[in-house]
Amino acid sequence: PVGDAGNWSVDPFEALVKDGRLYGRGASDMKTAIAAFTAATARFLSEHGPDFGGSISLLITGDEEGAAINGTVKVLDWLQDQHQVIDACLVGEPTNTDTLGDTIKIGRRGSMNSVLTVQGTSGHAAYPQLADNPIHRLMAMLTAIIDTPLDEGTAHFPASQPVVTSIDVGNPVTNVIPATATANFNVRFNDLHSGDSLVALLRQRFDAIGGEYDLAVRVSGEPFLTAPGPLAATVAAAVETVTGRQAEFSTSGGTSDARFIKDHCPIAEFGMINDTAHKADENAAVDDIGTLSEIYQAVLERFFTDSAKG
Repeated sequence: PVGDAGNWSVDPFEALVKDGRLYGRGASDMKTAIAAFTAATARFLSEHGPDFGGSISLLITGDEEGAAINGTVKVLDWLQDQHQVIDACLVGEPTNTDTLGDTIKIGRRGSMNSVLTVQGTSGHAAYPQLADNPIHRLMAMLTAIIDTPLDEGTAHFPASQPVVTSIDVGNPVTNVIPATATANFNVRFNDLHSGDSLVALLRQRFDAIGGEYDLAVRVSGEPFLTAPGPLAATVAAAVETVTGRQAEFSTSGGTSDARFIKDHCPIAEFGMINDTAHKADENAAVDDIGTLSEIYQAVLERFFTDSAKG
């Protein structure tokens, strides 16, 4: 979605080119990558014909953000039913931070959405000794997972990071101690944890504070890593051939549909610069779109050449 269209200076669906940049929803994330790969595939087939020794499939889904239950997962199930095996997958997410070619994603952190509700006993603010203030314990519990690191990170992942997104007590007055206090927080976590082991660690920290509480969680994606190997090397070589840059392998950022594909084949992610993704006036340099298509074609050339040798 475009959000509030009034915040855009252009029509988000017009695909306006202005001052060498393409403006519109999806310019960065990630419709230009789809177009770039489609064009790269067309050029590759034009040069090599249909008998190049392999097959190329494009998986384009409209249900990719959030739970994504009606997109990639359904296609993967269908492929499995058809006994189709994927050898490698390149995801066109906008991976680059500052310059096209600076970052290739080889994994992603897990994401856990959490609701922590602490129960107490309401009372008059003038007599706190007669109440059990849940806010104080909620603050202590949040401090226990924020000020003391959950881990130190790994060679490919940063330390797991809790981020508090809201705190609510449902109490607009200053003279009443509320009966409950609730916090919403998200944890982006590395592969030192699974969703289950992370919940156990959080509960251990909360139990040390004491008192009655409830923790509800939803893990939208487990962490994964495709260790640097032939696919990542192929993409990195293509980036260097076209741009002269040596890309960094990274696991930063949010989740993607790669979290579903990782169990089926080696995976790497490479696309546009992500600085305007999901923002008003989302845009991308027109020159970068052409360069990305060249990189994708170089990936195809190298992948199928190496496959033929193997």
